[in-house]
Amino acid sequence: MQPQRPKLGQNFLVNPTAQAAIADALGDMTHRTVVEIGPGRGAITAILASRAQRLIAIELDRDLAPRLRQQFADRPSVTILEQDILTTDLPSLREPGPGDDKLLVVGNLPYYITSDILLHLFAAHRYIERAVVMIQREVADRVAASPGTRDYGLLSATTQLYARAEKLFTLPPAAFSPPPQVHSTVLRLTMAPRFEELGLTPTAERPDPVADFIALLRVGFAQKRKMLAKNLRTAGYDAAAVTAAFESCGIPPQSRAEQIDLPAMACLFRRVSSR
Repeated sequence: MQPQRPKLGQNFLVNPTAQAAIADALGDMTHRTVVEIGPGRGAITAILASRAQRLIAIELDRDLAPRLRQQFADRPSVTILEQDILTTDLPSLREPGPGDDKLLVVGNLPYYITSDILLHLFAAHRYIERAVVMIQREVADRVAASPGTRDYGLLSATTQLYARAEKLFTLPPAAFSPPPQVHSTVLRLTMAPRFEELGLTPTAERPDPVADFIALLRVGFAQKRKMLAKNLRTAGYDAAAVTAAFESCGIPPQSRAEQIDLPAMACLFRRVSSR
């Protein structure tokens, strides 16, 4: 039995029902390219290989990657890449040709770099249709949280700027080998950017409004216990502009970032950025 490599955060899913459910959640992949993050011992990989037109499995572990190549050597549609998902050029993995072959992504994400991987997927959102990922339950709660709730934060707002998030089901530690100390939730992310809806369109003065908006979100959520207006002023935003923007957008002046939904936050961004 392959021992756990804690430095890579590996906990292998061994529940066959859950393995099949994760593959099912990805939808029809008959004519699609699927990218699997962290295939591990290949349990879900085997299911995907029988369904996908192309499967690209990205495995960082230098011991597991060769075993996977051997395991799927008779499957020409399966490619095993021994590399870090965070440095992988996702758009380059699409099927070459004139068609719009958006990727399907699936993976059991290492807990310690979950946020980094999600941000990497969002950076490639134009080339991804949906992703089904398994992450720590508490992180999934934050990703899918609604404004005005305790769990709503920077990760929630950023995720919901790029995608629709659905919590599908939660698994206990016993579903894994070795068992982690936490429950895990399977989350489906359907890429559906809200840039146009929120008025985040490029201009000559602001060529990358999405990046600038996310920068404002970071400032707003930097100290969640403090009022948003104070966080903005501390970060250097003009106090008069902040006060006027709150009034124009109908945001109570004592509000914290977690209480404000994306449309109101985008309104605030446009107002303070126009001065």
